[in-house]
Amino acid sequence: MTFQNSSRLYAAVSSLLWPAIFCTGLTGAYFAFQSHMPLLWFNVVYLSIVATIALFERLMPYEETWLERDGETFSNVAHTLLSKGSVQIAAAIGTSFPMAVATVAQPFLSHQAHIWPEQWPMALQVVLGLVIAEFGLYVAHRLAHEYLSLWRFHALHHSVERLWVINTGRFHIIDSLFKIALGQIPLYLLGAPLPVFLWIGAVTAFIGLLTHCNIDVRTGPLDWFLSTPRLHRWHHSKLLAEGNTNYGENLVIWDQVLGTYYNPPRPSSTDIGISGKVAKGFLAQLVQPFSSKGRKQIIGKKPKELLAKEEQAARAASARKQASEPIRKTS
Repeated sequence: MTFQNSSRLYAAVSSLLWPAIFCTGLTGAYFAFQSHMPLLWFNVVYLSIVATIALFERLMPYEETWLERDGETFSNVAHTLLSKGSVQIAAAIGTSFPMAVATVAQPFLSHQAHIWPEQWPMALQVVLGLVIAEFGLYVAHRLAHEYLSLWRFHALHHSVERLWVINTGRFHIIDSLFKIALGQIPLYLLGAPLPVFLWIGAVTAFIGLLTHCNIDVRTGPLDWFLSTPRLHRWHHSKLLAEGNTNYGENLVIWDQVLGTYYNPPRPSSTDIGISGKVAKGFLAQLVQPFSSKGRKQIIGKKPKELLAKEEQAARAASARKQASEPIRKTS
């Protein structure tokens, strides 16, 4: 059941819903982090936000055909549990893998030079951490689109043909680990404290839910610097010119700086998916990228842009090899 999208109430709700859900999630995270079991209570908050988004997806969907079942719900949930919760799945529902990794690793890997500005207010430290971590996430995400060796894992996320809250965590575990490494390692080296990692994890969790939601939200100026559903739908487009854009996980500042920001003045794409084929079933999807046959299925027909990129790289490698060879004298 939906309500009329031409009403003033609909317009107001559509404009206020994204920031309202996001701020509610962060408020819940604040109280969770003050408790004796922060990760457990954070997952309670997280699941409450999932339920809220699922409700509004029914009330005011962006694309009504995305409400139809696609047979991938179990796989989506299973990938979410594995990639976001395997470290602490016994203690929590499974939505905070990056935070769990940081909780274990930060005391051992944090740099002792105290480069990090710990005297700053926590809010400013989190903003700084987001900007730094976002660069690593941007690089990891962009590389996963530009190199087939990484795309074979990332394609799982793009293989869906509808966006909704449940496929937020549909990532291959290798893809997730790669992004966590590039996003978190710079913060370890700079000596960021554990609360910064936890807050970045919270922001990433709630923005991730909202970017994939099937709700007709109007985000306006937020599109300039945050990853929003409108921008992320373009990123999932089947057209490479649209899909190879908006790589930001939480922020799109690096897309703005590096020229991959895309937000034309028209409704964002609902024609999403990939040219290749991803296996059906959770376990089959996990192992598919590791076999030659599976890689070929995932990649499908290579796009002309990728073929040109590979050809250009091969020519450059050949030129470097020739330049490094000694010049032979002819008699």
